[in-house]
Amino acid sequence: MKFFVITTSLIVLVVVIWILGAWPVSDESSERPDMNLITLSERFLYTVKTGDATDSLEQALSNYSLNELESGLTNDTARKLFWVNLYNAWYQILAGRESKTQPGIFTEKAIYFAGFKLSLDDIEHGILRRYRWKYSLGYLPQFLLSSKIKRLAVREIDYRIHFALNCGAKSCPPIAFYSYDELDEQLDKAARSFLSSETEVDAAKKEVHVTRIMYWFKGDFGGNNGIRKILSAYLGQDFTDYSIQFKDYDWSPDLNRFAEHDE
Repeated sequence: MKFFVITTSLIVLVVVIWILGAWPVSDESSERPDMNLITLSERFLYTVKTGDATDSLEQALSNYSLNELESGLTNDTARKLFWVNLYNAWYQILAGRESKTQPGIFTEKAIYFAGFKLSLDDIEHGILRRYRWKYSLGYLPQFLLSSKIKRLAVREIDYRIHFALNCGAKSCPPIAFYSYDELDEQLDKAARSFLSSETEVDAAKKEVHVTRIMYWFKGDFGGNNGIRKILSAYLGQDFTDYSIQFKDYDWSPDLNRFAEHDE
């Protein structure tokens, strides 16, 4: 009995520490980031769009150490901008030039930095989603977390990054170019544009049909009630008493799809 109590207490302690480790914390610095990092990520994505060789830019990025990335990306605006750019660029490279396919394209650690490697899943679920477990609908953090991911992660999850990440499928949001000083407004624009194009309303049945992204990461959006509030805010209609239906996702390949306003 005593062994059982001790074991149970240890399990509870581990779970508490685990939850606290994933709890949102304030964005600790308003200091302007290393703009060389930001500019490099922007050039990288733009070069992918134009179809020019990215070797020199890949090398420049791979020279950055963990310490340099951590100290250079001083706030969540910088972290979101840098890692969204890298995710979108690297997916196109891995799927196109490297002929990687799903699901392995997400998990292979093919993105090099000085002294460590990352996967697309590391960027999306580890860094941009503050190490949420991929298969928990956004409600649980990852176990066995890499200290590198923890050091690079955003301080607070921004659900709008789901409308900025492109995984090369027809149902994905298009790739857009973002700027450091206007990121908040641009993410709002991306969210409004994607939700407007993907949401179907059946007023007679009081149903709203939304992208399956909102199901896969429901916790990021604040659950069903959060989804209703987000839809109401961006689409200008009250969905409080609507039921939510999640649409099928079209995984048909659709590479190099950039937002029209960036053409």
